[in-house]
Amino acid sequence: MFARILRHDWRMLRADLAILAVAVIFGTAIALALANGAGWTAGREAVLAGALAEEEERFAELQAEIHHLERDGGRVSPFRDPRNPSTLGHSRGGRYAVMPPGPLAAVSIGQSDLLPSYYRMSMEARELMASAAELENPHRLLAGRFDLAFVIIYLYPLLILVLGYNLLSAEKEQGTLTLTLSQPVRLRTIVAAKVILRGAVLLGLAVALCALGLVLARTGTGDGTWLPRLALWCLVVAAYGGFWFALAALIASFGRPSATNAMVLAGAWLVLVVILPASLNLAVTTFHPVPSRVQMIQAIRLASDEATAAGSRVLAQYYEDHPELAADTTERAMTDFSLIRVAVNDEVERQVQPVVLRYHTQLEAQQRAVSRLRYLSPAIVAQDAMNDIAGTGTARHRHFVALVDDYHREWREFFVPLIFQRARVTTPETIPRFAFREEPFRGVVARTLTGVAALALPAGLLAWAGLRRLRRFPVTA
Repeated sequence: MFARILRHDWRMLRADLAILAVAVIFGTAIALALANGAGWTAGREAVLAGALAEEEERFAELQAEIHHLERDGGRVSPFRDPRNPSTLGHSRGGRYAVMPPGPLAAVSIGQSDLLPSYYRMSMEARELMASAAELENPHRLLAGRFDLAFVIIYLYPLLILVLGYNLLSAEKEQGTLTLTLSQPVRLRTIVAAKVILRGAVLLGLAVALCALGLVLARTGTGDGTWLPRLALWCLVVAAYGGFWFALAALIASFGRPSATNAMVLAGAWLVLVVILPASLNLAVTTFHPVPSRVQMIQAIRLASDEATAAGSRVLAQYYEDHPELAADTTERAMTDFSLIRVAVNDEVERQVQPVVLRYHTQLEAQQRAVSRLRYLSPAIVAQDAMNDIAGTGTARHRHFVALVDDYHREWREFFVPLIFQRARVTTPETIPRFAFREEPFRGVVARTLTGVAALALPAGLLAWAGLRRLRRFPVTA
């Protein structure tokens, strides 16, 4: 009987062309989303490649200039001397710390269009470093990009609801439900067959189209986790779809007319996908306001101006803190611009530490609040999981920033002794390079499976509640 219901329902779906319409809409949206995501990723890769090419060209010019000065004994301003470690460390020798696009960046751009993906290294205060990011339309950044994750989060539930809003109401309104139940079949069997058929078709369509799109739009770092990430992505899509099918089954169990079911499900979509995420974002930013980054930058610059004005005193204090670097000719060192600049940088770091700490403390409080409250909305859970899998989430960027901090310390540890020893750099290639390392993949797996569980648990509860409600289902109008 179960198989017979499946075959009959499949014939009914084919007759009204619902599946064909859903497939065309879904396929078109996925194709456009993948094209847009692939275009954005290609643009990002071009920007990063351009930065690295500029670095290689600049270092080749530095090496040629050093050869010329060493061979011909030419003269050059100390502030432009390519052999001067201060000049190299602050400006001319700056290398780029680059985070390549995530393994599946084309399918979920996430916040990677907001968060910097590269920094040009300098001996200046860490917070003063900023990538030469392209100017973006603020309305586009506010609305987000149209990518595959956008299609899954917003359009996918609507297509499920189109196929699921009249699971029982259509037959009840046509008068065929009573006839069907006159056969040796239970109402829950009918509902299970309808949900399984629609779920198999739509989930299968979603997974197949997403997998095909991911294969065609394959990008990233080639860290060997591409296939596992693809499997995780499909698992999230299936869990997210299962939640909406379970919700549709629960609404259908109340026995309301099709129009009422459609309105209730549309309202649920609006609340869970649009209103609730926006409300949570507003609440988090209200209760955990982050200090203005502009004010933080102003505080850093003010500290820099004050430290520069008191350069000699700051340098003397620096020598007291680091006696191993003190030169024999202290009087000369006191007037040495490069030495004063190192001391000023150290003083700026010290003065702005409370400001930076307050900024990051509030930002972390926001992220913790979002992490706790995200389970109220399946859309937030699915979006976070997709961003994480694609390598465009906040976790990967925090990992990148931690690597940049380590590189900044390594950078200063390389140049500061050279500056205090008044050494010359004759081979710029010895300057430390940045090496990006992906975060451990097991962390991505753990976070993704937590999200899948957060989707599967309420889906199971909704399905259970719907099956219980079917015991009181009004078969006749």
